Amino acid sequence: MSLYEKHLFICENEREPKNPLGCCASKGSKEITAALKKRCNEAGLKGKVRINKAGCLGQCEKGAIMVVYPEGTWYQNVTLADVDEIFEENIQNNRVVERLQLKK
Repeated sequence: MSLYEKHLFICENEREPKNPLGCCASKGSKEITAALKKRCNEAGLKGKVRINKAGCLGQCEKGAIMVVYPEGTWYQNVTLADVDEIFEENIQNNRVVERLQLKK
């Protein structure tokens, strides 16, 4: 098994529509996952970058949520419109997209 340079987990958790926390799936996380996979495949990063859907990451009220390893960068309120910036800045250039970063 190969080790990845980057490993992204995107929350695709689904909750009932009336749940006050909301859910990342209703905030477009499935489309975000698909778009990031497409960008990585087009860039020839298969085997170097892994994109995975995740269950609840415990921050759904701030979703869509994703986390990037090995650095452990968390992103909040990610939308489909943010995919290109995350791909170019974080995946390709190892720079955090500060405006989306979830801070403690």
